[in-house]
Amino acid sequence: GGEREYGLSTRLAHGFKPEDPFNASAPPLYQTATFGQPDAVSNGPYDYTRSGNPTRDLLQTQWADLEGADAAFAFNSGMAALAVVTRLCKAGDHVVAGDDLYGGTSRLLAQCAPAAGLRVTNVDHTDLEATRAAIQTPGTTMVMLESPTNPRMQVTDIAAIAAMAKEVGALVCVDNSIMTCLYQRPLELGADISMTSATKFVAGHSDVTGGLLAIKGEELAKRVYFFQNAEGSGMAPFECWLAARGLKTMGLRMERQVENCAKLAEWLAAHPKVTKLNYPGLPGHPFADVHDSQAKLGGSLLSFETGDLELSRRIVEETKLFKITVSFGSTNSLISLPCFMSHASIPAEVRAARGLPDDLVRISAGIEDIEDLIADLDAAFGA
Repeated sequence: GGEREYGLSTRLAHGFKPEDPFNASAPPLYQTATFGQPDAVSNGPYDYTRSGNPTRDLLQTQWADLEGADAAFAFNSGMAALAVVTRLCKAGDHVVAGDDLYGGTSRLLAQCAPAAGLRVTNVDHTDLEATRAAIQTPGTTMVMLESPTNPRMQVTDIAAIAAMAKEVGALVCVDNSIMTCLYQRPLELGADISMTSATKFVAGHSDVTGGLLAIKGEELAKRVYFFQNAEGSGMAPFECWLAARGLKTMGLRMERQVENCAKLAEWLAAHPKVTKLNYPGLPGHPFADVHDSQAKLGGSLLSFETGDLELSRRIVEETKLFKITVSFGSTNSLISLPCFMSHASIPAEVRAARGLPDDLVRISAGIEDIEDLIADLDAAFGA
């Protein structure tokens, strides 16, 4: 028998394989801009941190292993990672994206991509026929998906849409920030690129911004590296070091966050003031079966409506343990009204058309004691 393949938790805990003369137990931080060369006419393995750095390579190598990718690349933000994905398209190309996307993604596709000559179509990816029609538009070279979507928690059939994209030779990029490769494996479902915000669960402590791209195929990886280097969007060494440290506890943190979110969802589902709950881990979710076919468990993000903006605002403001902030995946629980924060860059009429009501509340579950979180929400609802 061959060597045993270790599970994800084991690989997370043991990610660091030191090439270090001192055999340090934790990876050294190469906080340097430049590297000396062996002589005047030859190059060592590194020359300039924009082009490559051992601390960035540590994070990228481990992430590629976790994703089951041919290569991975770390960027200074999730949007810098997405910008490079759009660079893989040329002027005149057609990009098919979802209609329930993270606000920053929507803004980049609506305003930056057209400036580069890209045609972008937003389509409801839960409607497979509409998605197929959009993908079959001549010139489609890229399909961008999120599943579950943020903040409405809609579920996209990644394998089905990846197959449609392959028919026309288009690349598939999945923003996997909500589930991460620990709970959903886009590259195994047919995607070419798995994109993850390192700001969220990877670093995990609200102290790093970063983005990761995991790539299937050596040729595609070379193109991604070219833009990372040419445009200077690689993650800085200290952020890479913090993100790599975050990986060690990522499995443990997510386990508690997912468990807490499922319990919060059950509690909210039974609450009389909640008019609609969006959480793919509940059996009643309209796409629960699709989600279960491609992901494990329901994730640690949910959203709900109350039908009353004043009530929603009060809930957000009266909680004591839920910090009012954008983002998710932190050790502490977070709460927000997406229409006023993470998705405020989407015009009001577009939000209305996409079914994003102002009273929608989004919760990111942290690692606190669940009894405290429920009591806190209960008090805020009744305040």
